[in-house]
Amino acid sequence: MSSILEGLKGPGDLRGLDEGQLAILAAELRETIIATVASTGGHLGSSLGVVELTIALHRLLESPRDRIVWDTGHQAYAHKLLTGRLGRFGTLRQLDGIGGFPRRSESEHDVFDGGHAGTGLSIAQGLATARDLRHGLERVAVVVGDAALMTGLSLEALNDVGHKGTQLLIVLNDNEMSISPTVGAFSTYLSKIKLSQAWQQSKSAYDGLVEKIPLVGGGALEWSQRLRRSVVNLASPGQLFEDLGITYIGVVPGHDLHALLETFERVLDLKGPVIVHVRTQKGRGYRPAETDQVSFHGAALPPMAVPATDVEPPKPARPFAATTPHGQGSNGDAVPPSVPPDAPKKHPNYTAVFAEELVAVAADDRRIVGITAGMPTGTGMARFHAAYPDRAIDVGIAEQHAVTLAAGLALGGMRPVVALYSTFLQRAFDQTVHDLCQNDLPVLLGVDRAGLVGEDGTSHQGMFTIPAQRQLPYLVIASPKDEQELRSLVRTAFAQDHPFALHYPRDPGFGLPAVEPVAIPVGQAEVLREGRDMLFVGFGPIVMRAVEAAAALEVAGWSVGVINARFAKPLDRQLILDQARGKRLVVTFEESVVTGGFGSGVLEAIEEARMTDPAYRGIPVQIVGIPGDRFVDHGAVTDLRRVLRLDATGLAAQVRETLVTIQAAPGRSEAAATS
Repeated sequence: MSSILEGLKGPGDLRGLDEGQLAILAAELRETIIATVASTGGHLGSSLGVVELTIALHRLLESPRDRIVWDTGHQAYAHKLLTGRLGRFGTLRQLDGIGGFPRRSESEHDVFDGGHAGTGLSIAQGLATARDLRHGLERVAVVVGDAALMTGLSLEALNDVGHKGTQLLIVLNDNEMSISPTVGAFSTYLSKIKLSQAWQQSKSAYDGLVEKIPLVGGGALEWSQRLRRSVVNLASPGQLFEDLGITYIGVVPGHDLHALLETFERVLDLKGPVIVHVRTQKGRGYRPAETDQVSFHGAALPPMAVPATDVEPPKPARPFAATTPHGQGSNGDAVPPSVPPDAPKKHPNYTAVFAEELVAVAADDRRIVGITAGMPTGTGMARFHAAYPDRAIDVGIAEQHAVTLAAGLALGGMRPVVALYSTFLQRAFDQTVHDLCQNDLPVLLGVDRAGLVGEDGTSHQGMFTIPAQRQLPYLVIASPKDEQELRSLVRTAFAQDHPFALHYPRDPGFGLPAVEPVAIPVGQAEVLREGRDMLFVGFGPIVMRAVEAAAALEVAGWSVGVINARFAKPLDRQLILDQARGKRLVVTFEESVVTGGFGSGVLEAIEEARMTDPAYRGIPVQIVGIPGDRFVDHGAVTDLRRVLRLDATGLAAQVRETLVTIQAAPGRSEAAATS
């Protein structure tokens, strides 16, 4: 039996299929997504939940003329398969393969490069406003999840949409019961009435008639509208949207293709903004994901047994020789499905070590409060919640609120910890500046997923936070060389009284034996090895790769010293200057964007010393890190480090090229000999 999915040339072909064929197509989409994600990793649950919804939208809208915006974007796998990417879908989230989120570079059907929750409504409102300004005819739809709808940005957009009365279809994908459930059949009946042309026309006509009643028209109109809202509110959970000026339709069963097609077809004829509340099931069609929605939400999945199917999984467009299985170090307890049973067990990752140490410290300090923004499992804060449920707070997808809430807790005498992914902490920059640092409050920012994150791509790489934070007064910025030093830096944060940003990657640790963690004096670096010719200064776990690079260069006759900076701010300026004196090259290493980052801080210190001390005037400084002129795409972290030359081999190669450029050869220079 031929595959309907394989026969599709694009979403326009859906209009030639009957509902029976569409149901078969939905099954084929699920089988393809499950088979692929079992190999590549990915956001399985959310994408399986919107298969019918995606089919219905693409059947009725004419993409790319009509615009479909996917908020967050991790639910867009079916969309990708329906828009010509079946042949390459096997490369999902792999280096040079299909991205895990919509990407305009991939397809004209991808409207917006997303990845962060809560952006879709504002994007859609902008698209619809631009259409109206140029008198266009295209339709605009946005699919937003129930959690993302509660972000501040989404609420601001809803207010604007309702105020302006913009013609826009908002699909609320409710898969978490975050919105109060319908009270029953009366709600469904009311939605059908509101969809009818008679309701829309009679409502306007009635209001106009009442308003014209002499003397009492205005008051009567207000009274009748209040009564109508009360009746609607009795049976509908969507009164908030109605009050904002947005017609609410729901709740529609999200896996009933006929109901979806019928509802969307009528809604698209209504004037003004409409929100359709669709109830879906995460992981639909794959029983383990249906029953364990938390584990199968994220991109690092538990082991998957792929059901037998007649649909052959798509093959990768080309082989990838250097990829690593997805899931490495992503949340500490996820085992990538492609790892063979006899593979060596990974060491606990930095997130797990951070959470474990936080739980230990909080046992002796009841002032410690743990805060996260909708990511308790990914940030390890679920462990803190299990230990201290009365001191754990999950604010949902509200990073800005998380940081300012922490500021308030600190003002009240507590010692709050906010654990966020580096990419999501970007959203709370103003709160970090205005609320945390301006008030010089002792809040620990656990900056998880610092550096390269991998398969989630451009929207999720944790590469911009250090330059953003270096400019902020009072903020201490630290990162460990290994997981045991991470434990000591957690203790350091609580032994001082300023805002403290602790950066750590998604990687597994080195498997080092446990040591007793001790607070490190703020701003104190350490010399890991002495050297005569060159000085390497590293920040974060890349230090250990710098040590490997130094050993490789030593084979060629170079004597290389290595400093583990530990702190990007305050910098151990004197130690670095003492070790840099007389060297022929200073090289800084960081897994962050080089523009204004850690290396810039070292360069600034040496440049300042050059002004007064001639010994530093002949020392070049090389800054090694992530280039600042482009975003980093998706791929396994090991692949990305290889491509960016941030693995040990690449670090050594970059230094060798610089030595050739400055025409340096092994052996002490005259300056070094006389210093």
